[in-house]
Amino acid sequence: MEHMTSADNDTVVETPVEAVVEEKNPRKQPFPHGFLNGISTGWADRPDSPPSARAQAPFAAARRAKVSAAFPGERLVVPAGSLKQRSNDTDYPFRAHSAFLHLTGWESDAEPDSVLVFEPRPVDAEAPGHDVTLYFRERADRTTSEFYSDAAIGEFWIGPRPSLAGVAADLDIATAHIDAFVAGDDDLVVGEDDELTRFVSELRLRKDEFEIAEMRRAVAVTASGFDDIIRDFDRAISHPRGERIVEGVFHQRARSDGNWEGYDTIAASGPHACYLHWTRNDGAVVPGDLILIDAGVEVDSQYTADITRTLPVSGTFSDVQRRVYETVLEAADAAFAAARPGVPFRTVHEAAMAVIAARTAEWGLLPVTAEEALDADRGGQHRRYMVHGTSHHLGIDVHDCAQARRQMYYDGILEPGMVFTIEPGLYFQIDDLTVPEELRGIGVRIEDDILMTEDGPVNLSADIPRTVADVEAWIARLRG
Repeated sequence: MEHMTSADNDTVVETPVEAVVEEKNPRKQPFPHGFLNGISTGWADRPDSPPSARAQAPFAAARRAKVSAAFPGERLVVPAGSLKQRSNDTDYPFRAHSAFLHLTGWESDAEPDSVLVFEPRPVDAEAPGHDVTLYFRERADRTTSEFYSDAAIGEFWIGPRPSLAGVAADLDIATAHIDAFVAGDDDLVVGEDDELTRFVSELRLRKDEFEIAEMRRAVAVTASGFDDIIRDFDRAISHPRGERIVEGVFHQRARSDGNWEGYDTIAASGPHACYLHWTRNDGAVVPGDLILIDAGVEVDSQYTADITRTLPVSGTFSDVQRRVYETVLEAADAAFAAARPGVPFRTVHEAAMAVIAARTAEWGLLPVTAEEALDADRGGQHRRYMVHGTSHHLGIDVHDCAQARRQMYYDGILEPGMVFTIEPGLYFQIDDLTVPEELRGIGVRIEDDILMTEDGPVNLSADIPRTVADVEAWIARLRG
């Protein structure tokens, strides 16, 4: 290092030698001495703290208290995670680990490489439990070279970064510089310790008041995104890769009114609708076909919606499309009717599958009866046309609580505060010789986001049209 002294305020800018002389990186230009002598001066003071803590802070504190109570005397470490390389010196957008988000309340503005630490208090302390500290790399002082020369974290490159005092006030949590964090040999680390990882996942099974409000907001923005898609149908139809147009239109809404999509959008037109995770989205959108759109906006708090609607590109369903669609809707409604506080979560799936088995048997697609197809050991023939499950928990992750134990998830009991999907479908692939030709290439899924309350389920996405008549009217209204 060499030291450059500013004549204006005698502050010292620590500058790497390679910042002044040419180095091996062919893209990096040397900084002249005039720049180095003046870069640390002439800056206005920056605000350090928000006027009050954000709305999520008390909810995050309550979640941390539950974690502390569950692991007395243990040192717990919850990493945010690091940036992930996309190519060369380009990274993917950063999103912190879901447990870190949930326990800090630090949302889309969370800093990479942060660590939340639960430090156990001494056994003779007046109040048992943990002292909790959030460690992260504080913004660089403008008298250091990091400020202007580090493209990964320098504020000249990526914009303002938070201070320790500012985050402490914003999240109502103690903070410290990441350089002060020291890992211990006996630490329980989320992602490494199975018991802790399960606990913080299961902690999200029941949503609090803040989370439910955010889920409602995510659904509302997603509904606007579906409206946008329909309004731009003509442009999608006219483009050879119209599925990309659909994806792009939804992305614009997700970024303008939210943080991002909660997962890669599925814009699957025609036979592509039969591929459950079709995200290439490079096909044409053809009048006469159906387009299956599975999309969800993630709002700034990182909570996401997960909605699927299957739409007739021309605006109206054909007779065979209507028959398939109404069967899927019947399965969705049966699943919703089965969802009640106190019933096993798997009951939702079983109710939907009973309809799928009955209708596919009625259409002559099964080599057995519907009852035989539903046999737990020897059945399953109808699953050829709906291989996926009907429901999953939803929240910070689109497939939320994924590290929960089976007895708490699929074999668990529905309780108030749970948010989950109901998403039956029927998929007759274009080359499936077990179905009549008129069905081949038709894929339908209807997916809604459900909140369980004391009084029963509430469909958070019910305002997004889902019956045949309402879908056709929706398209007609928005396309003029």
